[in-house]
Amino acid sequence: MRSRMMAGIAVLLWGMAGQAVSKVTPEEAARLDRDLTPVGAERGGNASGTIPPWTGGLATPPPGWQRGQVEVNPFPDDRPLFVITRDNLPLYRDRLTDGHIRLLSEYGPDFFMPVYQTRRTAAFPEHVYAKFRENAVSAELLENGNGVRNTIMTSPFPIPGNGLEVIWNHILRYRGEEISFRSAAATPQTDGSYNPVVSQYDYFVAYSKKGATLADIDNKIFYLKTETLSPSALAGTLTLVHETLDQIRSPRLAWRYDAGSRRLRRSPNLAYETDLPNASSLRSVDQKDMYNGAPNQYNWRLKGRREIYVPYNAYRLHDDRVRPDDVIRPRHINQELTRYELHRVWVVEATLRTGISHIYHRRVFYVDEDSWQILASEEYDAAGALWRVSEAHNISFYSEPVFWTTMEMTYDLKARRYYVDGLNDGFPAYDFRPGFRAKDFTASAARRAARR
Repeated sequence: MRSRMMAGIAVLLWGMAGQAVSKVTPEEAARLDRDLTPVGAERGGNASGTIPPWTGGLATPPPGWQRGQVEVNPFPDDRPLFVITRDNLPLYRDRLTDGHIRLLSEYGPDFFMPVYQTRRTAAFPEHVYAKFRENAVSAELLENGNGVRNTIMTSPFPIPGNGLEVIWNHILRYRGEEISFRSAAATPQTDGSYNPVVSQYDYFVAYSKKGATLADIDNKIFYLKTETLSPSALAGTLTLVHETLDQIRSPRLAWRYDAGSRRLRRSPNLAYETDLPNASSLRSVDQKDMYNGAPNQYNWRLKGRREIYVPYNAYRLHDDRVRPDDVIRPRHINQELTRYELHRVWVVEATLRTGISHIYHRRVFYVDEDSWQILASEEYDAAGALWRVSEAHNISFYSEPVFWTTMEMTYDLKARRYYVDGLNDGFPAYDFRPGFRAKDFTASAARRAARR
């Protein structure tokens, strides 16, 4: 018993030590203007030239695009350099995630990965880059890593010292100040049949507002209101979320309005392993946006950086001429529309803490060095078996320089089914200037909107 106690103390001290590295010195932060990009990525390419240097990303729209239009493909003439299949998998195994190896092995030959020229398109506004530099020398993890302090607007730790800091970089990455868009989600049956659920998403990102301080935002990262538009059986359902910065001190607040009862009720369980609404039990709430919420259920380990093939520059999936029927296939999406590139990613492993309950006992995240966006992840069950594989297909938006997902999916290897969100059925372009105010996202405002 004594040896187990001492071992437990050692693990606790190791974990605390791992979380102690936070703000860096001004001398270290100066690297963000030299060998590192303002975001913290390596500015140079790799030795073989297959990853190019970062030269500012896709900071200006391609010719012919106008504000209000859906983003067009800036690389229309690009063709795959090669295609990874089940048959040639051994040639590329060392640059694939374990999840993609499984998908290629089990779902091939229909599941394949077309690999294109690497284009480092991630870009952000100049005032966001300035905040990266400020956050680098001021941001700190709160006790036990359940929140951060002395940081605002964007990722706190451009020069991370541990896995928890990388995850906070993803959670707090810049996605604009306000966003309004419409998309459809589906959980296709094994034969490919599906019934899409169309929703309206409205975000007010208090944390990223220009000029905001931590005192101003009252521990809020963002406010989110979603309304289900179809099918008719679900239409009118509304969800309101107040996402908090320190979810242990002040947990996430959520309300749900059901059109049948015409009542707005608190939803205290809209977090962690709870089933994501309308996902047919194929995805948990904390998988939305690849990972969200308080990181207190896991121990986080930074495993370093790797060069791997990941989803990137998914403008063909984002194309407003592509419809759900073009995307949906049995067992996985139409891989003809995907694009994978070789990028450097941070690899973070999360293992469930002792005494904590969650359906995923281990998770592995692959985080883009140029944007802090999680590009892929793997979710393991209690027996240590790979259960689910998730992807985020991303683009650089034009009306606001933001690198963000256009489509996410989770493949369930046991059920042989998947969940996909981000399907476009002729919807308008993302609006990054809808003119929202924080008071538009109160419970009373949601109740009034739901009853109209």
